[in-house]
Amino acid sequence: MSTVSTVSTAGTASTTQKAAIGESQDSMSGERPRTVAVIGGGVSGLAAAWFVKRAAPETAVTVFEGSPRLGGKLAVGEVGGIQVDLGAESILNRRPEAVDLVRAVGLAEDLVHPATASASVWSRGELVPMPKGHVMGIPGDASVLAGLLSAEGLKRAGAGAALPSRERLRAEAEADDVAVGGYVADRFGREVVDRLVEPLLGGVYAGHADEISLRAAIPALVPAYESGEPVDEAVAKILAAQAAAADPSPVFAGIRGGVGRFPAALAQACEAMGVVIRRETMVRELTRTPDGWRLVSGPVPAARATEADAVIVAVPGAPAARLLGAAAPGAAAELAAIEYASVALATFVFDDAALPAGSGFLVPPSDGRFIKASTFSSVKWAWLAESGKTVVRASVGRHRETADLQREDAELAALALADVRTATGAGTALGEPVDWHVQRWGGGLPQYAVGHVARVARIREAVSAQPGLAVCGAAYDGVGIAACVASAQRAAQEITRSGRMAT
Repeated sequence: MSTVSTVSTAGTASTTQKAAIGESQDSMSGERPRTVAVIGGGVSGLAAAWFVKRAAPETAVTVFEGSPRLGGKLAVGEVGGIQVDLGAESILNRRPEAVDLVRAVGLAEDLVHPATASASVWSRGELVPMPKGHVMGIPGDASVLAGLLSAEGLKRAGAGAALPSRERLRAEAEADDVAVGGYVADRFGREVVDRLVEPLLGGVYAGHADEISLRAAIPALVPAYESGEPVDEAVAKILAAQAAAADPSPVFAGIRGGVGRFPAALAQACEAMGVVIRRETMVRELTRTPDGWRLVSGPVPAARATEADAVIVAVPGAPAARLLGAAAPGAAAELAAIEYASVALATFVFDDAALPAGSGFLVPPSDGRFIKASTFSSVKWAWLAESGKTVVRASVGRHRETADLQREDAELAALALADVRTATGAGTALGEPVDWHVQRWGGGLPQYAVGHVARVARIREAVSAQPGLAVCGAAYDGVGIAACVASAQRAAQEITRSGRMAT
């Protein structure tokens, strides 16, 4: 199980040598060490490798990453002479998995929190302060939406649930899940969805409220959906419970120098523990063997076969589906059905500029703007403000809306900046940037469509039927960094616990 073969295009082994994945002193004494292959070098794959190695130090762990770069959708780069995030810039702080791992890999002293948590909604041409007293845009009391909704919309929001038709009642009785948009619109009217729920969900998933699953996106409201409890009453109870808990810790955290530093620190910690990381090594095939797994990686003329006792697949839905097609066809079919949204981030650096108060703004798609959100990064993060420059980010792209992403970088950046200027108003000093950068994340965000939770359960059931196989990543339990790390931890536990790896 610890051999690597160089395979010709005809499929015959021409040479055989000891594999880096399994070679150790134990192999010389006849006791072959356990071997784990992790496919994917994003934050999920690196975290999975770290958790496996920590739980079982004797295990030989190898990470296979197809690109030259580690970290997946997390990255830093220099724009205007300063280092900035080119992907996600914050971590959910009140969920411990990611921030605990950040501390464990040596970045504890660089953990920081936003200087401001206030944000706005750019609605009908004005920046309106983000309402308080809601759960993902769903209010416990419709009156908190005054100022954001029209008079008619506010009246509808306070009027109560619309009387459902007999056909809808029958459909809801048979449904295990529901789209967030329809669920909220029934109680509060369409304007609440369009003006608040949609931009908030779009900021997380780059998707659409009328397609995103309530069970997956807002699980706290599932009991109300199942019981028929009015959603505003359920939200009010959730808000009251949160107030009673009085958690003083900040909701989000960042890393001085950028959250994109996290994968590099994690990779360095993995290698210090003995994990082998193979960059530019695309795994093309994964098949079951009598006592483990066989991975084929690299270009066809010089394909390389590696055997391992266990495998963690930590790549997005489509490549995971291709890899699992033979070993777990049921899981592969479900993974192939998960759609992804592509997005682009335009970052602008100014020598000096005045911005409105707050961390930025969201944009309702119903207004037809080019951007879907903007972050005033140097207002939000003190470490960026210390540079003396002003940093602004704008995001573009929603699920199945790709026309704007086909534009050249310069045009995309110009259109995004024009929206930011319009939103912030003529009185804002936002001149020409000294530098800008456009980062594209093709297929970056999985869409949690109605039925997603049940789909993930079916995937895991099919995967669990294969000893020594686990999956993790953003496609399963959450798209944020904390959720990805938690997914990796779960996969590592499944692999390292008794009976999950061949011996």
